[in-house]
Amino acid sequence: MSDRIDRVELVATVLLALAAVATAWSSYQASRWNGEQAKAFSRGNTARIESTRASGLADAQTQIDVATFTQWANAYAVGEKKLATFYFRRFRLEFKPAVDAWIATRPLRNPAAPLTPFAMPQYKVAARAQADRLQTQADAYSAQGRANVQQATNYVLAVVLFAVALFFAGMSTKLRARRLQMVLLGLGTTIALGAIVWLATQPVTVAV
Repeated sequence: MSDRIDRVELVATVLLALAAVATAWSSYQASRWNGEQAKAFSRGNTARIESTRASGLADAQTQIDVATFTQWANAYAVGEKKLATFYFRRFRLEFKPAVDAWIATRPLRNPAAPLTPFAMPQYKVAARAQADRLQTQADAYSAQGRANVQQATNYVLAVVLFAVALFFAGMSTKLRARRLQMVLLGLGTTIALGAIVWLATQPVTVAV
């Protein structure tokens, strides 16, 4: 009888030690993943702010293009060649290729020509492309942050599972009824081993 009790205590002791180590590891990983999600969201916010700034610049540049083109078109329409040349020389470098391509379509004679240079594929605003790229980065960082939150939650769940295993293992050593001891120890062992197997599939992050 004492041998059986000793065996139960031995298994319970091993389970307690294993669950304690696994609990510490899970707590560490939960903390690490919380830090990772904070960094991801911070980077996402930074990228989103930069995207907003670039979008504002793109809007301002587009307004400049519209204003100068409108003045140029008015001067060109009334035959003010000198004034038209004045405005044409003040087109932004990004805008000129679109205007040249639009003029090449002979818009005054070609009814199929685009209405303005802004409809030409050559019209590009680098700041707009940068804003879109930064917004894509911000979305990616936000998605990563949400994934990191889930990882932290998974490790918190592991802590809870190991705490339950610790409880069952500890209780098994306090009881005198052998069957009840075996039931509690079996439950604790099953929960601990299941949690360990599940934990092995989870990604880890380690500070260096």
